[in-house]
Amino acid sequence: MLEREDEIRAALWTDFKKPGPEVDLTEITATLIELNHAIRHLKRWTKPRRKKTPTYLIGTTTDVAYFPKGPSLIIAPWNYAILLTLGPVVHATAAGCPFVIKPSENTPRASELLKELIESVYPPEEAAVFLGGTEVATELLDLPFRHIHFTGNPRVGKIVMVAGAKHLSSVTLELGGKSPAYVDASADLVESARAICFGKFSNSGQTCIAPDYVLVDESVQDELIENIKVELSRAYGSEDVGEKVSRIIADKHFERQREMLDEALTGGATIIVGGELDAASRLVPPTVLKGVPPEAKLLTEEIFGPILPILPVASMEEALEEILSRPPPLSTYVFSRNKDVARTFSSSVRTGAVCVNATLLQFVQPFGPFGGEGNSGIGRSHGEAGFKAFSNGQVLLRRRWGSWLLRPLHPPYGSQTSLLNRVFRWLT
Repeated sequence: MLEREDEIRAALWTDFKKPGPEVDLTEITATLIELNHAIRHLKRWTKPRRKKTPTYLIGTTTDVAYFPKGPSLIIAPWNYAILLTLGPVVHATAAGCPFVIKPSENTPRASELLKELIESVYPPEEAAVFLGGTEVATELLDLPFRHIHFTGNPRVGKIVMVAGAKHLSSVTLELGGKSPAYVDASADLVESARAICFGKFSNSGQTCIAPDYVLVDESVQDELIENIKVELSRAYGSEDVGEKVSRIIADKHFERQREMLDEALTGGATIIVGGELDAASRLVPPTVLKGVPPEAKLLTEEIFGPILPILPVASMEEALEEILSRPPPLSTYVFSRNKDVARTFSSSVRTGAVCVNATLLQFVQPFGPFGGEGNSGIGRSHGEAGFKAFSNGQVLLRRRWGSWLLRPLHPPYGSQTSLLNRVFRWLT
């Protein structure tokens, strides 16, 4: 990968004009974090682990070792074509699983490069890459893989889960959903605006853990909006924004962004900044709105683009009520100086991660498992969690002495069996 950094930058620029510095940060460096973490910790992950022995099993020892599940399928997305392909490759390789990759047809140059890269490193009995669209994915899902790792949307995730059930394959589903951000009156509004803009507008909002909408205490809404405007001007400037942001990946995705924006404006929403879309280049500049009607698609569907609705709330309780009215989000962002607010969100919202006073950083914390719940995903990945997703934990229990203790439990049953049962229950 390091030998082909220039090719990676060029491929993603060709596919959807992703700026080089953003490629370095969100594709190459983020992948290297996962790679180096696995290399550093693999010996510990694979070492059998001695478990404690309960009193009633005195005389035994128990170890747990991890073994590869076997041939695995990785269906990768387009939005982070390198990172979200090679991340699962790291986990499968660490676990010892041969694998097949089906990269996205929406990023053809990056997918071709991934095929060249993987097949130059792995022998054919360990890895293969198949290019193509839905028909190729359908063919692959008919095969009896032992584990399937899919990153995408919930609709396709359900199809993957059904396909896995036919062969009793385990699945890791990294999906998405409407990840909320809550800003209370105590928050540092300058830093909050900076973090929200970074998380939302990186990759033009085409990020599964991007803040999808902002709930802000009504007493500081105007101040937060002003700070967001300042931050967008600082980060992207007022001219040549097209050189600084990725394009929307495909025409149908661009049309969806335009339709959602038009619907919100028709319903009474107001553009704070942005909104000048260019269909010819599929450019949607960073766009912020207020006054979006609650029934608008911007508030009922995952946006997956650089459009950010801001909603005022009267209290933390109102914000929680709004969040809990939707399916579990992949991530939840809280901006507050009050530690109790973060604890309340963590205990109240079923979500993959609660990230306080920052955005996106949970993804590059390899010691913390990454994943969602329900509509936002199933299973965990990254670091040791990714290794375990492609592994089966196997118990090895040895009796070293004391076999006579169990003899009263064997047939023929009698009064001694009942007595020993009572002893065991007391010991537990």
